[in-house]
Amino acid sequence: MRVRRQFAFEAAHELPNHPGKCQRLHGHSFKLAVTVERPVDPVTGMSMDFGDLKKVVNEWVVDRLDHRYINDFIELPTAENMAVWIWNELAPRLEGLEEIELHETAKCSVVYRGE
Repeated sequence: MRVRRQFAFEAAHELPNHPGKCQRLHGHSFKLAVTVERPVDPVTGMSMDFGDLKKVVNEWVVDRLDHRYINDFIELPTAENMAVWIWNELAPRLEGLEEIELHETAKCSVVYRGE
């Protein structure tokens, strides 16, 4: 069973190696979807409680990035590198982590499924 929960946070970054306007300081309303895959526990009828997923993602990602300057955490904070950073923060804490999808805008996202 796949369990997915969505999150949102506001953050700023700059991309010094970008040839366009994103080289300058700017912000985004990021949307994050985290998916775990686990078997359904026959006793609880759940593979993971949504509240447990929320607690882990908020503690290790959202609360740390929300209203922050991402360059303080990630050297080159492209959406791709942010997704890898998020994965690395969550993988040791979320059994069965399957996928991270990070939306930088309503129309643009990256998906990361680990190495």
